[in-house]
Amino acid sequence: MRLIKLKVTNFRCFKEHTVVGLDDITVLIGKNDSGKSSLFDAIDIFIDEKRVPDADDCCVHTNDDTVRLACVFDSLPKQLVIDEQHPTDLASEYLLNSDGNLELAKVYDCSGKSKGKLKGVFARASHPTADSFGDLLSLTNAKLKQRAGQLGVDLSTTNQTINTDLRRAIWSHAQDLQCQDTDVELKSEAAGKIWEQVKKYLPVFALFKSDRPSTDQDAEAQDPLKAAIKEALKAQETALNAIAEQVTKEVQEIANLTVEKLREMNPELAKQLTPRISTKNWDSLFSVSLTGDEDIPINKRGSGTRRLVLLNFFRAKAEKEAESRNTGIIYAIEEPETSQHPNNQKLLISAFEDLAERAGCQVFLTTHTPMLARRFAQTALRYVAQRDGQTVIHDGRSDETLSEISDSLGVLPDHNIKVFLGVEGKNDIAFLTTISRILRDAGEDVPDLGRAEEEGHLVFVPMGGSNLDLWVSRLNGFNRREFYLMDRDTRPPEEPKYHAIAETLAKCPNCTVWTTERKEMENYIHPDVIKTQYPKYAGAGLEREDVPTLFAQTVHEASEGGVPWAEVISDSEKVGKKVSNAKRRLNSEFAAMMTPELLTCIDAKNEVRGWLKAIGSAINPEETNGQKQGE
Repeated sequence: MRLIKLKVTNFRCFKEHTVVGLDDITVLIGKNDSGKSSLFDAIDIFIDEKRVPDADDCCVHTNDDTVRLACVFDSLPKQLVIDEQHPTDLASEYLLNSDGNLELAKVYDCSGKSKGKLKGVFARASHPTADSFGDLLSLTNAKLKQRAGQLGVDLSTTNQTINTDLRRAIWSHAQDLQCQDTDVELKSEAAGKIWEQVKKYLPVFALFKSDRPSTDQDAEAQDPLKAAIKEALKAQETALNAIAEQVTKEVQEIANLTVEKLREMNPELAKQLTPRISTKNWDSLFSVSLTGDEDIPINKRGSGTRRLVLLNFFRAKAEKEAESRNTGIIYAIEEPETSQHPNNQKLLISAFEDLAERAGCQVFLTTHTPMLARRFAQTALRYVAQRDGQTVIHDGRSDETLSEISDSLGVLPDHNIKVFLGVEGKNDIAFLTTISRILRDAGEDVPDLGRAEEEGHLVFVPMGGSNLDLWVSRLNGFNRREFYLMDRDTRPPEEPKYHAIAETLAKCPNCTVWTTERKEMENYIHPDVIKTQYPKYAGAGLEREDVPTLFAQTVHEASEGGVPWAEVISDSEKVGKKVSNAKRRLNSEFAAMMTPELLTCIDAKNEVRGWLKAIGSAINPEETNGQKQGE
């Protein structure tokens, strides 16, 4: 199941009912104490049954001692077994909300002195409310039959031993169920069984706090390695048991012989002695630590390195748990930029985006760093702020939100910025930085865009296609050169997909706008580099072919053991993930295999070089022909 909304009421700074939308990747931005960490804690409390709110988790601005935490999920299980192997589903039990999603709420009583107490678990659902039809999930088999008799329901074709069938027959008998949004308590009879089944599908929530210790002896670091030790020992269990048995036998013989010899010298003392052998668990014999170059322990490395290593220990443990439960996973990471060099920050962003593209994975982050906020698509951004004593949350789709984010973090990290480069997303950034480095290393007079970004001269602004115009308004007034690069997407003579936006931008001062002649950025990758790893790739380097989909199909057919692509394309979500992963690989892994000659072959009009040279002139306007950036 995928978490798409969190709803909190009377929890810490969230006095009023507050809703935050969540995507595959979501970035929370806001000042300290705005409530970002509280949102993560709310999810953690909801998913972890061992946790409850503390008494002081109630909002201090109210006298109410009740905390309500709710999570809304999509990608739901197709069926649940609650009646002796007889399947049902959430829709048939009227447990979905009006949007067709599963909204689960936990209500806590925090009136105690220390810990709160779970009062109940509810499904907020569009559920029958008509008399005699709204309480069926709470009825036993005998009472369901009795209710059917009272209502005159024909059960002649119904398996009366199956409660699910009885409920469906009764609901079908109603002329108007009067379904309304209501809280259905998941405690008694069928509802309780449904909750027990649903819990198995809840995602693993892996919370990495910003203020956690960063040593290889931290519990998160040790647990995955300890688990690895246990698994390795389990694989050798038979052999180890044989060794233990043999050692015990030999030691027992020596001990018995020792007592016999002692009896010859002192019979009374010998009577008091009985040989006993105790053993320890094999895993207690092993301890684990990490060392790097020259055997330097991780504890003695820099704080950024320690934190980066620990973050990946944290991932290993979380993924192990998700694998054992066969469910999804949510990575919630506070301030991942802490102690990290800007280069590492960019690597982290790329890694998080890759994680979010995996099936069943979501990534939630908090940040105070402008660069991180800029590098994510604006649809992933959420701004958390305090307004007149209330906590409010806005998503990045509105111009107002972008204004608040830029005012909070600052659009410009320093005064050295010379160029804003607006692109549709992270894959465009990967392609342009990779190709520019390849051409630069080959001696061509183009800028290395990755290096320009590191030096603070260039800011990439991934704006998500149709949302370009929202960001543009935030860049006005900085008097910097702005370049915008958009995919054509369409086939001539039809106008490019973002033609209207491009025309508007082109009229702005300091703005240069390009639309690709080819379908999209992936069409500038020569098919020969793809065929080095996938000889059956069907792409021919045509201007309008759908390169990401062709590549996704090729990868699928090479790895899925004969499952036809035609069967996959009916699942739009699955196809979307595969195409997204294809774009990532094409613009990083395969773009890195390009050469200047292959680029010339695929880009006969020299579009890419033209873009790069124009950007280079803006970054280094004083540079003369033949001089190299940074020389």
